[in-house]
Amino acid sequence: MSSRVETSTPPNTPQPIGPYNHIAKVGQFISIGGTAGVNPATGKLAGPDVHSQTAQILESFKVMLESVGSDLNHVIHVNVFLKDMQDFERMNQVYVEKMGDHRPARTVIGVNELPKPGVLLTMNLTAITKELVSSR
Repeated sequence: MSSRVETSTPPNTPQPIGPYNHIAKVGQFISIGGTAGVNPATGKLAGPDVHSQTAQILESFKVMLESVGSDLNHVIHVNVFLKDMQDFERMNQVYVEKMGDHRPARTVIGVNELPKPGVLLTMNLTAITKELVSSR
């Protein structure tokens, strides 16, 4: 397995608001940093509600994962940072729609503030590539 860390922010995904790339990959392991529900075409929030922001985050994850040989079915763990726990059920509805039957480990954390104005939640994840690693 390669120990080199490859970082990237693929086209058709939101641009980072700080000095980082969205994706870090080592061998078959993938980490995607905190991602908000920003429409990459406009650079603005996908909508003012948790439904539209959650849907956009998961769509961005799909594009990011595909860019490094993975998909939503290869997600191992998701962290959700939610500004208002009253949005928990609405976030879950969209999450189930987008994730299908795949249920990776997940942590939901209530937060007081997020860096971009109007953002109601961010998510990050850990995944693996679709390629099989040969055993030695």
